[in-house]
Amino acid sequence: MKSQDYKNHTRMHPLYHYVLSLLVLGTLIAAVTNMVRAINKGTNILQAVILVFIMIIIIIVTALVRMYALKAQDRAIRAEESLRYYVLTGKLPDPALTMGQIVALRFAEDSEFADLCKKAAAEGLKPADIKKAIKNWKADHNRI
Repeated sequence: MKSQDYKNHTRMHPLYHYVLSLLVLGTLIAAVTNMVRAINKGTNILQAVILVFIMIIIIIVTALVRMYALKAQDRAIRAEESLRYYVLTGKLPDPALTMGQIVALRFAEDSEFADLCKKAAAEGLKPADIKKAIKNWKADHNRI
């Protein structure tokens, strides 16, 4: 696999991010257009409104599916990084660390991980600043 760093660590899932998103957006536009035409003609208004409601439901479900998957990944990352911190230091990580900070810290190699955790908690570093401060990048090819 290609080496990972701050500039190329984000991942996109083409089927979800491009195909599904475009299909949902296109279908919503078609449903709204259909509803406007139905209202102007005065026919099939109920079906057109129902179609728009169905599209709103699909958009909500699509967003929730993504959010729930990310929340599950966040929980796993918190557990993994807490265990890693405990193994390296014999202590639990600072509870002041936010989820965003923990997600960013997962890219740090063990040699700089504990110190960077302390610095992130003490200075309230933003996730992007944490990632930029990492000298030895540890790739994560699993999160999407």
